[in-house]
Amino acid sequence: MRAASKTAAPSARAATAKSPAAKKTAGRPLTGQPAGEVRIIGGQWKRSKLPVADKPGLRPTPDRVRETLFNWLGQDLTGWRCLDVFAGTGALGFEAASRGAKEVTLVEQDSTLVAQLRKSKEQLQAGAVQVQRGEGIAALKAWPAASADLVFLDPPFDANLFEPALQAAARALAPEGYIYLEAPSAWNEEQLAPLGLTLYRHLKAGAVHAHLLQRS
Repeated sequence: MRAASKTAAPSARAATAKSPAAKKTAGRPLTGQPAGEVRIIGGQWKRSKLPVADKPGLRPTPDRVRETLFNWLGQDLTGWRCLDVFAGTGALGFEAASRGAKEVTLVEQDSTLVAQLRKSKEQLQAGAVQVQRGEGIAALKAWPAASADLVFLDPPFDANLFEPALQAAARALAPEGYIYLEAPSAWNEEQLAPLGLTLYRHLKAGAVHAHLLQRS
């Protein structure tokens, strides 16, 4: 989809915070993220650094994209339940926890990355973060229906996982929740409508299309 950004002001839920498999290393474009570490950009752990494993193609969401995403969400995620099912470095999930999310589940399939996520959780003393080893779509399907305030989806770009991941995420999403999707191309309303989703915001940064989605 060549989706245009929506310019409406963030919803009341985003503006006033409310009481989301390995990030595969193949097929992921490299887009200006410094090798070796990524930093948390806001909240209680602002400027804390997370290590980036030496995995070919592993690309954490760039700082400026994460900054824009959390601006869209209203910065304060106090009380939110978040699920990141292709966690990789955990940059998205730890960022959410740093900004007050009460529960963040990181799901990762790669054993090396799981070990690093657990080490980062310990170093940050991130009590709200849970790390699970598992496959992302299976984790979404097992998640209680209509209970996630924010689901992060950043599957491997060369895998055919986008539609099944979105379908499973839509089932897990709370009525006023959000799905963040990173993809190599834009998704439009025609593609999203059969999944019961609509586009809230979109940006393109290098080879990455970042989407914020809601229920239709």
